[in-house]
Amino acid sequence: MTFYQELQLSSTGSKQLIKNTKDPKERRRHILIYNFKVYLVMAFCVAVVSLYSKLIGSENSVVGVTVLLAVLVLRQADFGIKTTHGLFSIAGIFGLLMVAPRIANMLSPLPAFLVNVIAILLLMILGCHNVIMYNHSTFVLGYLLLLGYDVTGAEYIKRVEGLAVGMILCMVIFYKNQKNRPYRRTFLDLFREFDLQSARGRWYLKLTLIVSTAMLGMNLLGLPRAMWAGIACMSVCLPFTEDCVARSGKRWQFNIVGCVFFIVLYLILPESMYPYIGMIGGIGVGYSAGYAWQTVFNTFGALSIASGLFGMPMAVALRIGANVFGALYTVLCNKVIDKLTVVFSEKRNAVV
Repeated sequence: MTFYQELQLSSTGSKQLIKNTKDPKERRRHILIYNFKVYLVMAFCVAVVSLYSKLIGSENSVVGVTVLLAVLVLRQADFGIKTTHGLFSIAGIFGLLMVAPRIANMLSPLPAFLVNVIAILLLMILGCHNVIMYNHSTFVLGYLLLLGYDVTGAEYIKRVEGLAVGMILCMVIFYKNQKNRPYRRTFLDLFREFDLQSARGRWYLKLTLIVSTAMLGMNLLGLPRAMWAGIACMSVCLPFTEDCVARSGKRWQFNIVGCVFFIVLYLILPESMYPYIGMIGGIGVGYSAGYAWQTVFNTFGALSIASGLFGMPMAVALRIGANVFGALYTVLCNKVIDKLTVVFSEKRNAVV
């Protein structure tokens, strides 16, 4: 395996390669490449987000995160349709990211809920037809981040411009990497094949309603960071219901672990180091092969920002509360929706 090929491996793949290598010299080489990759990716992420922050303002650093995540996914993933038609999907996705979060933030909770339902469902249809690629986690996450870190006026214009540049970049990378994939399905097939009687269609709607109602509940209670509950729900609501319970436990339990680690860092580090806690979390994510520890380190960046706004104790309480609520709420909704689906199917079959 070449140096470049090793750089393309996931954390799981790199760790497995290191574990299976018996020759000490080769093993040290794989370890060095793995460490180099983690810091290279981290440096790239920091560079992209910093560049976006410098060009369109620190209030729009979330745009850099959104574009970065999309680039990292679209260099390898596809939409299950013709590559040229996939460009229409990218345009539709970024169009929603430009407009829908701003509209939702202009409205009261109930109308905003309807906007969220429409936007998230469309993101699922446009970006997750090939379910195995798991694209929805990137695009819905981007939507929720933009929703949570809203801007207005001139900053919003810059946000749209930043997303437009990101859209073009994603199109170029996607087409270059995916142009030779043979697919017969077209862009319109994404909508033609949306069917609530199919497992995929029901999952689209299930995730959309669970995420949107969780945020609605937090908004009606006047709680900040409703997007945290939405992200937790999205993360736990997997295509197969039986997988949700285990994911739910990892979500809320390891969020608490992450909050504890953050508190320790917050208390022992000097205040001048607080901005770097998020970077420490990013490095930790790079070394994490599993969902549990990725969840731990993902808390660092979110809490670093929230602690500056609400204070550390309130930020931690909000983080734990939103994630415990989102994880358990998703499991409950999954069970209720599945039972209702069975009852409805039985009644329909009896009528037929």
